[in-house]
Amino acid sequence: MQLHLETDELRLLANLLLQRSGTSAYDDVLEMVMARDLRFDSGQLELVANLLSAEKRTLKEEVDRAESATLKTDLQRKLALLERALERVDEACVMF
Repeated sequence: MQLHLETDELRLLANLLLQRSGTSAYDDVLEMVMARDLRFDSGQLELVANLLSAEKRTLKEEVDRAESATLKTDLQRKLALLERALERVDEACVMF
């Protein structure tokens, strides 16, 4: 399945995958993202969806705990970006 992500969404996904590198499944997807080859199979697409969903939960918790208005705004911006990427991935999952 070919997935289309904007540059900032790709960067976010690459950073999340880099944080989890060392596992062959994440490393394989990371290589594809770095090459901008987003022709994921169903397993890879599910891995990306799960990764983004887990990060979304974490970011929501961070936003709730943020005391600084500036930090909260930055986290909300990152959360909005992540939600856009997750929406595109979910659409691709449905089409698969």
